[in-house]
Amino acid sequence: MQHTDWLLRHSERANADTRLDDLHPGDEAWSEGNLVRPLIHGATYFAELCERIEATKAGDLVFFTDWQGDADEQLTGEPGSEVVEVLACADERDVDVRGLIWRSHTEMINFSASENRLLGRQLQSRGAEALLDMRVRTGGSHHQKLVVIRHRDHPERDIAYVGGIDLCHSRRDTAAHHGDPQALEMAPEYGDTPPWHDVMAAITGPAVHDVETVFRERWEDPTRLTRHPVYWTQDKIRGMDMTPDPLPEQAPPPPSPEGATQVVQLLRTYPNLRQGRDYPFARGGERSVARGYSKAVAKARKLIYIEDQYLWGQQVGDVFTESLRADPELRIVAVVPMFTDQAGFLARAPQMLGRAKAMRRMEEAAPGRVAIYGIENHQGTPVYVHAKVCVMDDVWATIGSDNFNRRSWTHDSELSAVVVDPSGSDHSPYARRLRLTLAAEHLDRLDDVVDDPTDGTGDEVNGARSLLEVMADCVDAAGMFTAYEQTARALDDWHAGGQVGTRPPGRLRRLQPPELSRWARAAATIPYLVVHDPDGRPKPLRRTENF
Repeated sequence: MQHTDWLLRHSERANADTRLDDLHPGDEAWSEGNLVRPLIHGATYFAELCERIEATKAGDLVFFTDWQGDADEQLTGEPGSEVVEVLACADERDVDVRGLIWRSHTEMINFSASENRLLGRQLQSRGAEALLDMRVRTGGSHHQKLVVIRHRDHPERDIAYVGGIDLCHSRRDTAAHHGDPQALEMAPEYGDTPPWHDVMAAITGPAVHDVETVFRERWEDPTRLTRHPVYWTQDKIRGMDMTPDPLPEQAPPPPSPEGATQVVQLLRTYPNLRQGRDYPFARGGERSVARGYSKAVAKARKLIYIEDQYLWGQQVGDVFTESLRADPELRIVAVVPMFTDQAGFLARAPQMLGRAKAMRRMEEAAPGRVAIYGIENHQGTPVYVHAKVCVMDDVWATIGSDNFNRRSWTHDSELSAVVVDPSGSDHSPYARRLRLTLAAEHLDRLDDVVDDPTDGTGDEVNGARSLLEVMADCVDAAGMFTAYEQTARALDDWHAGGQVGTRPPGRLRRLQPPELSRWARAAATIPYLVVHDPDGRPKPLRRTENF
């Protein structure tokens, strides 16, 4: 089986309106010859993003989308590195800066309308064209997080970022997980500076053109930015820019980096908006995220490794149960938040109901082969897992904005970058390294790893070891499953025993399906179905299990 057999064909994307695959030959829906680097943690991503934007010159392009944005978030922790300052300064030196910021729901229900509007207004006042985009379903959001940087004179330097990290507070954390000093208020379990675990993919090569096309399709949508009369009137009174200016002609795909072998496929979610009358690039919606995951899960035989903010619901659980039943060797390991981001009943109980549905269905289908974990820092504070990562059989790996729930698969806008790498014989070196790097952090082995354990001549330096050497026991599925299980058990036992003695290495805590009373389940069901995990598919599809 070829690596590309794991990917969706253009016909399987089931969206005849998009031009995303126009430059791909035949029925292919991917780009070859790319180099993708996982950027783990917001501090890593923000520092690189700041450096890349500050290096742009007149005639270059910077396009971005954002679910939540804070103008004053410092990308490097230093004055002058604020999001608004870095982007506005680029525009002031004649870089073409364009942004689509979700207009957001009100702060009264824990959203970010004021901050998103402030970022848009401040960028507009400095000359950058950053628009508030509310072209979503009722109760929905634009959840895509992407940045595209293209260079007029140096296309070999073009880069795109896709993943889960917004340009906002609380994201600039490190592997130590002490949290972003510019913190958002969250549930009390996370403390004053909530630790935050997240991942972004840095893409160079022809797939940069594909990410740019995703932005351009949304930008060129002729639908009004908002149909809500109150929002429209507010923006008009405030003098907000509400009409996207034409974009410059799109440049050809950038060249492949030397030796780059990775294949990149973009998966998206767009809902069925106003019975298919809107989204000219996705009439009736696009659900290639759901379709892409479903196809890959059906091929997985050894290990599905997940890091996700949610992992909710019966429908999502059912995607895994058939494969678990079909293959007695298949294991699932997932890392999710220990607690919801907000503590109120209407925030926590519906989410716990959805998690219980998914966990129970998977565990019933494969007892002893499904394990769900949370993580904490060394001070014992839970780490909020916001990453959206999935690695299957070390072949298919994705980093994106989408979560494992029906909302992400049908209702909001989402974007995910899947990578397969045919340079490995039976696996993708990219996928394996991503999984083992994440595991090394959770098992407290990162300090033992160096990228190059030699001094350049082949001689080992001070006993330094490569990632594969440090993580040798986790290379196969059974070893990974056991390492997580043993590490979590030791830490759980230490906590249960009153934290006596030295804290065991590792950050993993085993999670069980949440227990809700009959009253709580009944009270949470409607908020779960209507607010937290709605269905954005066309009505004929809602009566099926298909996407």
